[in-house]
Amino acid sequence: MFTPYSIAARLLVRNLGRQHSSAERFSMRFSMFGAAVSTALVSAAVIVGAGTACAVEPVALPDRIGLHLTHEETKTVADGPIPAVISMMVPLNRIGVGLEADTGIYKDEHGGVHASLRQAIMEAANHSDGTVTFYLNAPGTRNGRVLDIYQNWN
Repeated sequence: MFTPYSIAARLLVRNLGRQHSSAERFSMRFSMFGAAVSTALVSAAVIVGAGTACAVEPVALPDRIGLHLTHEETKTVADGPIPAVISMMVPLNRIGVGLEADTGIYKDEHGGVHASLRQAIMEAANHSDGTVTFYLNAPGTRNGRVLDIYQNWN
């Protein structure tokens, strides 16, 4: 099983001892950043799951890796420091938000979401079956976005 950390570690070990171009250095930094963000999210989920079964689902796609949180984990993340920490590390113009059709969050005619990361997570947490999925995007994909978050509820 591949975890975000193991993928980043393999990239770093494989590239040890080589001269790196600026693109390769960026990719390695991005991998380490991805591992740090993913580790923070998994750690939060493990803390949430202490005493109950932890149900964080890793999601691996060709151009991104992610975590799908349960409803309880979504509520805990919304109430904790993780949205603020992520917002300090990732510029807001590099975070994408996939909103549900019946969202109360304002989205302008150009697709710009006018809400904080915490507000997007909190809205999902306030629904009885609401969850979120975080995706860490590969460099150069998704119009330059580093992180995407998607709200989910029925």
